[in-house]
Amino acid sequence: MKSEELTQSLKLFIVLSRANKAIHECTTQFFQAKGLNPTEFAVLELLFHKGSQPLQKIGNKILLASGSITYVIDKLEKRGFIHRVNCPTDRRVTFAEITAEGEEFMSELFPEHENQLVDIMKALDSDEKDQAIHLLKKLGLSIKDLSY
Repeated sequence: MKSEELTQSLKLFIVLSRANKAIHECTTQFFQAKGLNPTEFAVLELLFHKGSQPLQKIGNKILLASGSITYVIDKLEKRGFIHRVNCPTDRRVTFAEITAEGEEFMSELFPEHENQLVDIMKALDSDEKDQAIHLLKKLGLSIKDLSY
């Protein structure tokens, strides 16, 4: 039984890794065709949907090391998609805010991205998507309790 469990766990890991890689490659190609990398898109998407954010918090929200945020923010600022705004009550805090140009860009880009995701996920029907969401969430939440 132990050997069967090991084989099944390894197979699940490989299948999950390959599926993630295929999805990531497809979306990365899409972003690159629009002149972005996935991290730049993630920052723009966060600001587009959630409004201005402290630079210090963006990394955690999009799962990026804080040292890389400055570089990404600089690139997006040079393109005119975002700007920095100093916090009026705390000089240590700077916010990233999407510009009108960034809003316009994302208003066109995000619906295309949504359509791409629908296409990517169309191999699963609605019930299968719900089941996958439930199972992957269960797996992800269980892992945080493990310690190695």
